[in-house]
Amino acid sequence: MIKVNRLGRLTAALLLMTTAAVAQKSSFKFDFGSGKVAKGYTGVSANNVYSEKAGYGFDPATSVKAVDRGGKDALKGDFVTSDSPFYFSVDVPEGNYKVTVTLGDLKGKSTATVKAESRRLMLEDIQTKPGEFVTKTLIVNIKDRKINGTRQVSLKPRELTKLDWDNKLTLEFDLQPALAALEITKVEDQITVFLAGNSTVVNQNEEPWASWGQMIPRFFKPGVAIANHAESGLSLGSFISSNRLEKVLSVIKPGDYLFVEFGHNDEKEKGPNAGPYKSYTERLQLFAKEAKQKGAHLVILTPTARRSFNEQGQMTNSHGDYPDAARKVARQENVPLIDLTAQTTTLYEALGVEGSKNAFVIYPEQNLNDNTHFNPYGAYQIAKIVAEGIKANKLKLADYLVEMPAYDPGQPDPFKSFSWPASPQSSLVKPDGN
Repeated sequence: MIKVNRLGRLTAALLLMTTAAVAQKSSFKFDFGSGKVAKGYTGVSANNVYSEKAGYGFDPATSVKAVDRGGKDALKGDFVTSDSPFYFSVDVPEGNYKVTVTLGDLKGKSTATVKAESRRLMLEDIQTKPGEFVTKTLIVNIKDRKINGTRQVSLKPRELTKLDWDNKLTLEFDLQPALAALEITKVEDQITVFLAGNSTVVNQNEEPWASWGQMIPRFFKPGVAIANHAESGLSLGSFISSNRLEKVLSVIKPGDYLFVEFGHNDEKEKGPNAGPYKSYTERLQLFAKEAKQKGAHLVILTPTARRSFNEQGQMTNSHGDYPDAARKVARQENVPLIDLTAQTTTLYEALGVEGSKNAFVIYPEQNLNDNTHFNPYGAYQIAKIVAEGIKANKLKLADYLVEMPAYDPGQPDPFKSFSWPASPQSSLVKPDGN
C-alpha cells in the first residue's frame, strides 16, 4: 500500500514537472508556408490561428496566405505573406528573447517592417530581391506584472488590453513580407535598458500616437534589450506608487541601465512638498540611489518640450524649473544626462511653427490638436536624439547602436521622406497626460 502511494505521488510529481516544462517553454523554431517542413522546425500554415492550447499562431483578426515555391531547401521554399499587417504570437515567460527572422522569396520581391508587442519598431523596410534571403536578429523584452507571490504592478484599465502586458511574444509584420522562418530563444546575456516615463516614452498601442521609447529598439543591435515600463499620465510619484519602480528593481541586474524621463505630469501635482526642487528632486534622487544599489546605471532625461511658440516664432519654456532640477540631480548624483528639453526645442524651431505640426498628433480633419504627444515621425526624430545622447555620454550602450549618420536636431529628417506603415489599431482618444 505504501509503495502504491509513493508511486502515485511520484507519477503526480512527474506530471506536474512535465506540465510546468511545457508552460515554460522558451525556445522555438517555426517554418512558415504550405510546403515541406524543415527538419527540427514546427510547420506553420496560413490556417494556424493562435490558441492557448497550441501556444502559438496568427492573430485571428489578421489573415495571411501561404506560398510554396518548391525547391530542395524546405526552409526557404515556402513562406507566408499578406498585403495587410499580420500578427504572429508565441506564449513565453518573462525575459529577453533573441528572435531570428528569415525573409525572402525564391521568385519574387519582398519588403518588411517588423514591430514587436505594442508597436515597438524592430526592423525597418527590409527588402529582398527574387531569390534573395535576409536573416535578421532582434532582441525583444517580455514583461509581466508580477513582482513576487503577493505583489504586482497596478495597471491602468487601458493597459489591460495592451500586447506589452499579456503572456505572449507578438510580432507584427507590415508592408509585403515573405516570412519564411522564425527562431525564438530566451537569452540571459543582454544588457537591458529599462525605460521609466510617461506618455512621451511609453509604447503607444494605437495609431497615430507614438513615443520615442517604442522607436529606440530599431537603433540597437543584438546585445541590448529595451524594457519599456513607462505609461501615459504618470509622474515620478505615481510610477513609484503603482509599484513600477519596485517591478523594475526586481528584475534589473548589475550593468543594466535605467533611463528616467518625467516632468510633464509632475508639474501638475499640488501639495506642500510638490515642486521641481522638492518632491521631483527627491524622487529622482531615490531612483539614483536604488539603481546604484542594484549595480545598474541611471540616465536622467529632461522632459521633451511641448510645442509652444510665441508670436515671434520662438519656442517658449513650458516646463518651468523642472528641466533645471533634473540637470542639477544629474550633476549631484554624477549620472549621465540627456537634455531632451533643449534638444527637442532645437528640433521644433528647426521645423518651424507650421512644420513642427508634422511631428505631433495635429490632424484638424480628425479634430486632433495635441502639442504634447508625438506621431511616428516625431517619435522617430526624438529616438535619434536619445541615440546621439548615448554617444555623447560615452555609454557602453553606444557600442551596440546600429551604424547611422550623426543626427542633428537642428537639421531633422525631412518629413516627406519618412515612411511608416500604420498598424491596424487606431484611436482618437488622447493618451493620459498633457
